[in-house]
Amino acid sequence: MDWPRGLEGLCYGGDYNPEQWPEEVWKEDVELMRRAGVNLVTVGVFSWARLEPSPGVHDFGWLDRALGLLHEGGIRVGLATPTASPPPWFGLAHPDALNVAADGTRLTHGSRDTYCVSAPAYRDASVRIATALAERYREHPALAMWHVHNEYGTRCHCDHAAAAFRTWLEARHGTLEALNDAWTTSFWGQHYSAWEQVMPPRATQYLPNPSQTLDFRRFLSDAMLACFREQKAVLRELSPDVPVTTNFVFGDWVPVDQRRWAREVDLVAIDHYPAADPPAETAFGADLARHWAGGEPWLLMEQAAVTYTGPRMAAKRPGEITRLSLSHIARGSRGAMFFQWRASRGGAELWHSGMVPHAGPDSRIFREVCELGALLPALEEATRAPVEAEAAVLWDTEAGWALQSPGLPSTELSYPEAVRQAHRVLYRHGVTADFAHPSDDLSAYGFVLVPSLYLISDADAENLRRYVEGGGTLVVSFLSGVADEHARVRTGGYPGALRDLLGIRVEEFHPLPPDAAIPLSVPGGGPLRAGIRPVARNGTGPLPGERAPHDTGTFWSEHLHLEGAEALARYAVPDAPGPRAPRTDAPGTGAALAGRPAITRHRHGGGTALYLSTRLTDGAYARLLGLEPVPVERVRRGGWLFTINHGDEEQEGTGGLRLSPGGYAVQKVQPAV
Repeated sequence: MDWPRGLEGLCYGGDYNPEQWPEEVWKEDVELMRRAGVNLVTVGVFSWARLEPSPGVHDFGWLDRALGLLHEGGIRVGLATPTASPPPWFGLAHPDALNVAADGTRLTHGSRDTYCVSAPAYRDASVRIATALAERYREHPALAMWHVHNEYGTRCHCDHAAAAFRTWLEARHGTLEALNDAWTTSFWGQHYSAWEQVMPPRATQYLPNPSQTLDFRRFLSDAMLACFREQKAVLRELSPDVPVTTNFVFGDWVPVDQRRWAREVDLVAIDHYPAADPPAETAFGADLARHWAGGEPWLLMEQAAVTYTGPRMAAKRPGEITRLSLSHIARGSRGAMFFQWRASRGGAELWHSGMVPHAGPDSRIFREVCELGALLPALEEATRAPVEAEAAVLWDTEAGWALQSPGLPSTELSYPEAVRQAHRVLYRHGVTADFAHPSDDLSAYGFVLVPSLYLISDADAENLRRYVEGGGTLVVSFLSGVADEHARVRTGGYPGALRDLLGIRVEEFHPLPPDAAIPLSVPGGGPLRAGIRPVARNGTGPLPGERAPHDTGTFWSEHLHLEGAEALARYAVPDAPGPRAPRTDAPGTGAALAGRPAITRHRHGGGTALYLSTRLTDGAYARLLGLEPVPVERVRRGGWLFTINHGDEEQEGTGGLRLSPGGYAVQKVQPAV
């Protein structure tokens, strides 16, 4: 990790777009930044059209003046290369460089990200503008780091992309014979006899080939990474002492393998916009960023100051700017940045919030921005020690891509939501968790959750086996281990590569309708328990709406056979549903599975492997793990403890400390043994 040049402590600030405002506003901006404690701003992210108004003609005067004002105000700059938004003239000059949708529609200029990363004209123009910026500003006293592009994530199916895809496939698979085998092209007569026959997964009559689609996602990630590397090489050559990064964004739509990309940046930076459950989603995003950063410090590059994203605006509650920022910092971020500094008056995101909202500095939001800026310098010492985690949740980007195939047993399964549930249960029940890849060394964790890991290689399956044999506890959810790395089903019974480790064989899947549930029975009538050793409590709040002495499964069920494992719970005969109860008369929820194992435990070597063949409620999942809800978020970093009360009632912290509703504390405590 290379920290922004000239900055010692935590970063605070956000995207600053002076080109959107008259120059008389700039001086006020700098004065307000100083009042708020801002020390770093990102400049120029979408300014290509202003920097290069016509091909080869540059206008740097406005940027010179803006950077000069920021430097005079003591504010450092992350200077961006503006390649996420080519200017209008670019598409007119190079129409073949505009991206093509899967249905063959050529997109036109009018938004951001309208380009093909495989088009030579785009690649050349991107390197030229990055070079021009580096040559002009490499020695500017305000320059702290380079911010390449913005939220890489575009895709294209044009002929440029097709040619690049074929080159990538030949490098990955070597021969057409190997490609045909990996993609199972004998099905539906897709066998390829020449490389020029291979195309991106464009719109077709019916279902696309899932292996082809998966490889195309991999290709897009690598193609965009190549674009990043080209710009980074120029910036590194011209300014070798200035760190280079880009901002990772999270979502199903993003064809970027952030874990692989993280090796290429000098500092992992993320954008994070929670929606339905901000505290839990913030912890999720922060822990995932820490995973990408390999446990090293990282930076929250963007968040919203005022509202959450979603179908409608949802204002942050008083103090929530600080609480959510503090949660990110507790979990590894070396600062808190926002998009953007001043809310825009127009454009596509005119209702996206800013640190200075439309109401101006005389507002609750700006006052809270100033309060957070005053707090951050006092936290610097507390962020030096690594985050202490007791458990891990496995995360594999490629497995998530594979689960977006339309030909699966259920198209309603969301890999991110499956992983979110596993993480949320730990978070709300006092366990700080790392994310980990199936290939990582897992020996430091008492238990590891494996939610719907659809793809797994033989090597990664063996890694999980070694973890359990060494004494670990593995908790595997349905639809894991089913397919190999090419998205080919492993035959002989599910869950494929993990069947022997789990001591089971699944004969059939029975996905459930969204409104259906299937009751579970525990031998002896006791509570659902797996016997996992207790772990220290340091998480947050009780789960809303959890009741039910009788646990049920939802979304999924399976016809499962025991092959060495024992049943911790079985599918039961459904009771007649009440007027508000979920349906229990759907296919697969009745007598067909009654008495069959639903949740299993298998002793293997020195450890234990559990299998969940249905989706549990959060409460039942926690009971299985032996966890109890706790009312505040706690994260330990060496001799420091971050405690945050996201709730509306007073709660007790450590050492008898009382936390008011929405309160927080950062305390020096005895280091954990």
